[in-house]
Amino acid sequence: MKLVLLGAPGAGKGTQSEILSEKLGIPTISTGNILRTAVKNQTPVGLKAKSYMDAGDLVPDEVIIGIMRERMAEPDCEKGYILDGMPRTLAQADALEAGGVEVELALSIEISDETIIARMGGRRSCAECGATYHTESAPPKVEGICDACGKPLTIRKDDLPETVKNRLAVYHRETEPLKDFYAKRGKLKTVDNQPSIAATTGVIYAALGI
Repeated sequence: MKLVLLGAPGAGKGTQSEILSEKLGIPTISTGNILRTAVKNQTPVGLKAKSYMDAGDLVPDEVIIGIMRERMAEPDCEKGYILDGMPRTLAQADALEAGGVEVELALSIEISDETIIARMGGRRSCAECGATYHTESAPPKVEGICDACGKPLTIRKDDLPETVKNRLAVYHRETEPLKDFYAKRGKLKTVDNQPSIAATTGVIYAALGI
């Protein structure tokens, strides 16, 4: 299965992609993670990306797609993959298609802006290892401490209310049109956000027929 998860920031895409990855036995390909790995490993495309990053510029879509193609050539992607963080715009979706990156299904998690703002206020993250938690739905074992590495958890600037509102505006303007993009190709399925992570996983499994 070659899947892309859509939804507003804070809709739970990262959490659900991890669950789906384990269930389906396919990797989650996070553009942020593979970009950092490619730069660290000094791959040809990683070095090209680093030149943009060092200059403080956004890494162009064609470079990101080159890094994704490197990642998808690895053995663990033979059965499929889940895209996390790409595409974010219609231009990126077109570039993925043109670059030969296949998406069989786009799954959109539907959730209200009000729920997002309330939810993201409870998010905590670990600056050391990147693990994320929520004070209500997915708290760490010890309050304020990362389960994985034991470092203190923080509230990201991205999760502050005013920042969240701005991110939602960008999502509605730039990313939400992807639903029509994939619907026109017969590849879109939608699920409504549920009160718990497990319940949302359940409706996703039902939508995917797994």
